[in-house]
Amino acid sequence: MQLVIKREQAPVKSLLGGHKGVEFTLVYRLLLTDEECELADQYKLGDYPVTWKNLPSGQVPDDTLRDMVAGRSQTLTDVTTLVGNERAIKDACDSLPKLFEIVRTFGGQEVIDYPRESGS
Repeated sequence: MQLVIKREQAPVKSLLGGHKGVEFTLVYRLLLTDEECELADQYKLGDYPVTWKNLPSGQVPDDTLRDMVAGRSQTLTDVTTLVGNERAIKDACDSLPKLFEIVRTFGGQEVIDYPRESGS
């Protein structure tokens, strides 16, 4: 699995052609291996929420696995928001290898030795 991120910027002009600042675009796409694509299809993981959006009513899914494989983009007026969103996307993708590891084990068994090592 790979996460491909591209950052772009473009000047924002007023109706009269004056400079109004800069607009930032974050483009990202998740590239899955053939095996991961097969697992996603087999276990219907396309709607699995990868990122979440905070609303006054609570958290709701934002990017799904299908969305991220298709590719997404965000246009923002603040570079610090772009940096924060990029970090959130990277952190969210950290959980995906574990998801694929879990679905690979269906039909088998897992043996856990105790005491468990930290982080297991």
